[in-house]
Amino acid sequence: MPKSAIDSDNPTPLSKQSPLFSRLGACLLTIGMVLAFFISQLLGVYFAGKLVLPSTKNTTVADIFFFGGNDGTVISYSIIIGCVLLVAISVLIIRLRGGNSRQYLALKPFAFSTGMKMLGLLILFMIGSQVLTYFLDETPLVFVDPLYQSVSSVWLLVFAMVIVAPLYEELVFRGILWSAISEQFVTSQWRHHGAIVASLVTSLIFAVIHVQYGIYEISTIVVLALLFCYARVKSGSLLLPMLMHMINNGVAIGQYIAQTA
Repeated sequence: MPKSAIDSDNPTPLSKQSPLFSRLGACLLTIGMVLAFFISQLLGVYFAGKLVLPSTKNTTVADIFFFGGNDGTVISYSIIIGCVLLVAISVLIIRLRGGNSRQYLALKPFAFSTGMKMLGLLILFMIGSQVLTYFLDETPLVFVDPLYQSVSSVWLLVFAMVIVAPLYEELVFRGILWSAISEQFVTSQWRHHGAIVASLVTSLIFAVIHVQYGIYEISTIVVLALLFCYARVKSGSLLLPMLMHMINNGVAIGQYIAQTA
């Protein structure tokens, strides 16, 4: 394997290429991708609702969103639909700007040693979060209750939340948005601060869009998102944050199912 693919402590910087987006373009991209994130979810719920929910002559769009938003099967399919839409949008935008999707999104191998170090940090985070959640008597996954009780197959819900959701969330936040923001600093004396700014901005936005959570959970998500960004920087690859995100969601859903079984 070539050294450039595994040298995690010295990942290939974006400064090797011209910025794909201007500063205005990066701002518009950030706003647009956040809107696309919510719109894709709404479209997912609508089309999945039309497919899954019982159809009647009096069914309205509002009914589809109301009942579909609490139906595990609808939400599972909507996550899959949203993933397809957001991946397509991200790749299309990068190609229209003349970029290479795989390179811009850092879809490349990472060093095993770096992966183990980041996994260790993730485990420490999960243990600390679990202890804090216990002492504060919080129930962060309470929103899963109606989804778990109504889904046609638990494995469908697990697949959507553990595999699919981390894929497109990382692609958007630690992928295209992180790259677009960090590359704004490549030609200035502050170029080394690009990763920090990109990590802070994307992590805050990532936490805030999780409207199903409360203040405590959102604060925890900020820390988790920063950890994913750190993994992106250290490995030079988006695949590691994706894997860490899947592990985190898998452990959380696994604990939930074990407690409710």
